[in-house]
Amino acid sequence: MLFTFAFFFNSIFLGVGLAMDAFSVSLANGLNAPCIKWKKMSLIAGTFALFQILMPLIGWFCVHNIARYFSVFQKFIPWIALVLLAFIGSNMLIEGLKNKEGECNEQTKALTFGGLIVQGIATSIDALSVGFTISNYNTIMAIVSCLIIGIVTFFICLGGIALGKKFGTKLAGKASILGGVILILIGIEIFLTGVIY
Repeated sequence: MLFTFAFFFNSIFLGVGLAMDAFSVSLANGLNAPCIKWKKMSLIAGTFALFQILMPLIGWFCVHNIARYFSVFQKFIPWIALVLLAFIGSNMLIEGLKNKEGECNEQTKALTFGGLIVQGIATSIDALSVGFTISNYNTIMAIVSCLIIGIVTFFICLGGIALGKKFGTKLAGKASILGGVILILIGIEIFLTGVIY
């Protein structure tokens, strides 16, 4: 298979599909920290993009090398995403309930480096399955496809943060509560989708 129009088209649409959970979490992050600066926004979007590049590549590698073990692990993906997002969402909820004055802050528990890594893993873990989708690609094509997915994710997440930030400023202290609820609902949605399908 060569770098055809279909290849780029499929990679872009894979990126859009995979970025939806990351977009929702980015929206929640923007709501939670309406005073966030562009540098931090880029860091958040970049983290999500990085994980959306790595996870399909790991999945592709597993398909080509350790497919039997990967299929066993796959049934735990919805559970892992649910636990991680419920944990972060609960922390956001608690923080929002404590923040009675509605003060504007950029640094929240959910937006620490550790919290960001957990969000990145939780929103991209289902992208491991994309390794099956691109299993017929050679190494270069798999890398290029995953880079396209990452670039699409970066811009979608940047838009999500900006949108959340705009509404977060208007909602003041209650935005963190809404952000926490959104994260918990995303975790439940990933879990139910994974278990039902």
